[in-house]
Amino acid sequence: MIVRQLAAPSPGPNPGAREAGLPKARTDAATRPVRPNQVLAIVCVGIVLANLDLFIVNVALPDIGRDFVDAGLEGLSWILNGYAIVYAALLVFFGRLAERYRRDVSFLVGVALFTAASAACAAATSVEMLVAFRVIQAAGAALMTPTSLGLLLATFPPDQRGHAVRTWTAIGGFAAALGPVVGGFLVAWSWRWIFLVNVPIGMVALAVGLWKLPRIPGHAIRRPDAWGAILITLGVGALTYGIMKTADWGWASGRTAFAIGAAALLLALFVVDCLRAKNPFIDPSLFRIRPFTGAALILAPYSVAFGAMLLSIALWLQDGWGWSGLKAGLAIAPGPFLVPVTSLLLAGRLIARIGPASVVALGTGLFSAGMVWWAVVPGLEPSMPVAITGMVFLGVGVGLTFPTLMGAGTAALPASSLATGSGILNMIRQTALALGVALFVAVLGAPETPLGKLAAYERAWWLTAGLTLLSLVPLALLRRPRPAGNP
Repeated sequence: MIVRQLAAPSPGPNPGAREAGLPKARTDAATRPVRPNQVLAIVCVGIVLANLDLFIVNVALPDIGRDFVDAGLEGLSWILNGYAIVYAALLVFFGRLAERYRRDVSFLVGVALFTAASAACAAATSVEMLVAFRVIQAAGAALMTPTSLGLLLATFPPDQRGHAVRTWTAIGGFAAALGPVVGGFLVAWSWRWIFLVNVPIGMVALAVGLWKLPRIPGHAIRRPDAWGAILITLGVGALTYGIMKTADWGWASGRTAFAIGAAALLLALFVVDCLRAKNPFIDPSLFRIRPFTGAALILAPYSVAFGAMLLSIALWLQDGWGWSGLKAGLAIAPGPFLVPVTSLLLAGRLIARIGPASVVALGTGLFSAGMVWWAVVPGLEPSMPVAITGMVFLGVGVGLTFPTLMGAGTAALPASSLATGSGILNMIRQTALALGVALFVAVLGAPETPLGKLAAYERAWWLTAGLTLLSLVPLALLRRPRPAGNP
């Protein structure tokens, strides 16, 4: 049944694309049966590696700063943003490139690259070296992510893809949010362990993937547009850098205006290139699909808020309340653990009853309430119950929102654009995460007194709550069309 579905042609933005080599896939399936749940388990290891490492560094930043004494918060933040920007920019490029080749091979190459770069990060002797190896890590993650989803959607029958994508996204979101928790445990020994822990996991994923992954052939499509990838990478990098430097330069300075102006120009050129190129980096026709466009427009502000939230809370618990990395990680833990529980046990049932738009509205409302809690309730006196309560709101909100958006956005895509479309959504998400970190650093500034520090964090949390509510504006695009004849 599954092999027949893979062989069936599917319409889409690349009408000439077809599944190359499908007879070979049929032969391979005879010797290596396609078991969708087995594929899901294997590719989730890859997405756990990519997402866990996105935020595991947050809790470790103070320890890394003590080792590299010349690096301030701005320099250290590039350990986060260098990874996030390159990851975001290469997601679509590698997704498009990987669609030409066997997806199982592309996925395993990404795992191998990520694992090797993780070992190199653990051996870094300066912030600059660490940032450089993080960029290589990001390239491996950018190859793993779209190919893992492409494998998933190619092996599950259409009626089960929505649930599979929600599971994949929930586990990835859980790993991202769990990063501070795992980081808190590992930095008790050394910050280098936050990278070394990836090595045995990656090696196991490689061994099991080589043994068990089915051979999923690629599509006969053209090579992706490298110029578009360069434009968006430079544009997002300039925007992030400009926002982050406002604490030193000021919003009205010429240097800030130049950096943000250059970013606007580069991003405008990127849009023009996508509209005019014969083989655009992002196919504009994908945005004619309402659920996909709705998911993209909601993900942007929501992910800015998510990135600012994770860094701000991890730093406040250590910098504001003076907790150790381990204690901070334990305080954050309830939020991450609620993400898969909420997504797998609650989100699917709610989607069936009230639709994805209402589920996303509920999730964003709870996430915003969690940020208001952090802005209003905590003071200078440390409190574990206060921290846990705030994380419960945030964890349930993330569990309802991120997996639902990814499931609704990708379920409507044609088969020939699964890897590309999922890469676009993840690119938007990761770009927004980097901007969220930059915005938080800019809003925080450099307060010197405890009361000044508290006021700066509260400003950042109010802004984060507002950005979350902004994501409700395009919600109508996710609403299910009414059946014909119904009022």
